[in-house]
Order: sequence, then C-alpha cells, then structure tokens
Amino acid sequence: MKPYHFFFLILVFACQKDKQAPANNASETFPIPIIWIDTQSVPIDSKEDYVDATIVIEGGDPNHNLAETTTRIKGRGNSTWSLGLEWGKKPYQVKFSDKTEILGMPQDKKWVLLAELSDKTFIRNKIARYLGNNSRFDYTPTAQYAELYLNDEFQGLYLIGQKVEESSNRVDIGDEGYLVEIDQIHRIDEGDVYFTSEPYVRVNGENVFNIKEPGLEAGSEEYLLIKNHIRAFDEVLFSDNFSNPTSGYAAYIDVDSFIDWFIINEIAKSVDARWYSSIYFTYVPGEKIKMGPLWDFDLSFGNVDYADAEYSYGFWVLNNPWINRLYQDPVFREKVNTRFAYYYDSLPEIMAEIDTYALHIESAQVRNYTTWETLGVRVWPNPVWFETYQEEVDQLKNWITDRMNWLNTEL
Repeated sequence: MKPYHFFFLILVFACQKDKQAPANNASETFPIPIIWIDTQSVPIDSKEDYVDATIVIEGGDPNHNLAETTTRIKGRGNSTWSLGLEWGKKPYQVKFSDKTEILGMPQDKKWVLLAELSDKTFIRNKIARYLGNNSRFDYTPTAQYAELYLNDEFQGLYLIGQKVEESSNRVDIGDEGYLVEIDQIHRIDEGDVYFTSEPYVRVNGENVFNIKEPGLEAGSEEYLLIKNHIRAFDEVLFSDNFSNPTSGYAAYIDVDSFIDWFIINEIAKSVDARWYSSIYFTYVPGEKIKMGPLWDFDLSFGNVDYADAEYSYGFWVLNNPWINRLYQDPVFREKVNTRFAYYYDSLPEIMAEIDTYALHIESAQVRNYTTWETLGVRVWPNPVWFETYQEEVDQLKNWITDRMNWLNTEL
C-alpha cells in the first residue's frame, strides 16, 4: 500500500469513529466507554471455539482505559445466543491470558458482553445487581455499560461484566469449595459433571445439579462429597423434623442467603429461578450451603410471555422446591416477611437508581436503537413493547412498583 493510501484510510477511519460515537450527554459522570475488538475479520460464530483478537477500551473514565491488548473471544449464552444469531447483535465472552482489570472492576481473565436484546431498557440486570449489592450475599457480579465496535463496525450498547466462576475476586470458595448450578439436562455441555436432587426432579424431570467448580470426575471422592451432602440436606429438609433449630435445615444452610435470594428473585419474578436454570449455590466443606450469586435477569421484571412470571401479581419463586418447603416453617416465613420490609422501604431508592441508569445511557441507547431497530417491535419473549425508550423504562418502573405493592400486601 502506498503511503498516501495508508494515511487516507486512517483519516476515513477516524471520521467514522467521530460520526458513529459522538460525545455522550453532559449529564453523565463519564461518557459511555467504547470497546474496540478486532479479530482481523474472522467471524465469531461459535460458543465453543475462541477467536484470537485484540481489544482496546477508551472514552470513559480515563483512569480505566485499556491499551491494545491481545485476547480471545467467542459467543456465549443459550437463548440469548440464538436471539443474537437471529438479530445480528450477539453476546460474547472474552478471555485474557493474564488477569486484567476492566473498567474499574477487579481483575480476572474472563469477561462477558451481554447484548441485552430482549431487555430494551438495558436495566434489568443492572437493577438486580443493585439489589444484590445491598443484600447479604458474599458476592454479586458487577457489570458496566459500554459501546462495542467489532472489526470497526458498531455493535451497539452492551453490559460488560464479571461471569459466575470461582476466583478470589468473584466466587471465593478456595481450593475445597463447590460452585453448583441448578440447570436442565438439555443445556448440559459435553464433559459437565452433575447429579440429581429428588425434590427438583419431582417437579421438573430435566433438573440436574451441574458442578461448575471444581473440575472433577463423576464418582470421585470430591464428587461423592457434594452429591451426598446435598442429598443429606434434601432428606432433612423434607423430613417431619425439618424445622428443628438444631438438627433441621438450619444446620445445613446459611438462612440469610436463602432469604435474600428468594426475595430478590421473587421481586423480579425471575422466570428461571423457579427451577429452570441459573440457580447458583456454593458449599465449602465444614460450612453451610449458601445461595447465590444472583445471575441472569434479562427475562425478569415482567419481561416474559410464556409463563405467569409476566404478571406483577402472584408468587412464582415460592414454588421453587427448596424455598417452598422452607416457607412452611413459621420461623423462616416470619424472617422473610421481616426482611421484605427492608426491600419495600427501599422502593424510592430503586426507582431513583433506574432513573440514574436511564440518564447515563441516554445517548448510547439512541445510537443502539438507530443500529438495531427493535423499539416498537416484539423481540422474544417480550409480552409488551413500546415505540420509545422512555416508555420501556416507565413500564419497568410501573411493573416493579405494582409488584412490590402486591408482595407487601401478601407478606
């Protein structure tokens, strides 16, 4: 390439950047950061195989910029991946060779890029994390807004954040702990190691307990330890003396984490938290089973049309096998009722937080919907959809308010 051709291309590229990524609204504390990922035009069409890439992050808080760094990128998600293939805006996972800090979040190797196609507010996952961070969990994943360019093509607004995995900066369970996800057999990957829980199988025959951490072999001593411990808990929980404060369920579980997990997922009416998937818990031998971390809230807060989770009234997560049995204990039930008052009293702060998010991404969401014309269009599994972004935000706020008021009456 001749030198003047090279400099001409640089000039054109710079103009494209300015045209597609204008300065954000001055009301934002910092502009929305921009993530540039370059795969040398190699397509990302697999959830299993990584593609080599470089990444640059700039344009937000200058203290959190990331100079050009090598990384790898692949697709991620289940229904969100299928949705991305349909619309073109895909969710991704990037993996660095060394632990790397991203946008002020504690350093680690793997990061997820959530496309949020179904959630037109881009707020549901953020507000669930807000609730989690104001609760009694050991850890709640964090995520930040960013705009993504892939091979110089604008991809829209994303959430980039931590994934649920064992790490000193994430799910800190040490060398002996277990991270388990309650999932469905058809979603299990080849090589996954899992076991079953009779109470869950009884309500949903596809349920399995997938051991995410550590990597182990079925039938090994480590495998039998976690499987037998959970089955012992199941036996006690569904026994006649399950509420005994010494020998009952309280000897096995961290009750506070179970209560907060139940309430937040019930407020959100998270469709998967009933028994389907993305239900995480941890166990460190010698300690108690803890629910969490929270995960996957794009199909929550009424944003689903294939279940009663659509409506702001009615219990949903209360039908989770473990939660339903625990709720039969008057002591547990009273603790739930008392704890819910904490969240209900926080409703004004929750509404203010939603407004803050909406204001922060005001300019970015416009650019996103200029590229992806999904406003006013049904995107699976929207039960309702609106012509403007503000109407989507108002719908979310109204749904949460109605939901909290209904729960306050019932509890």
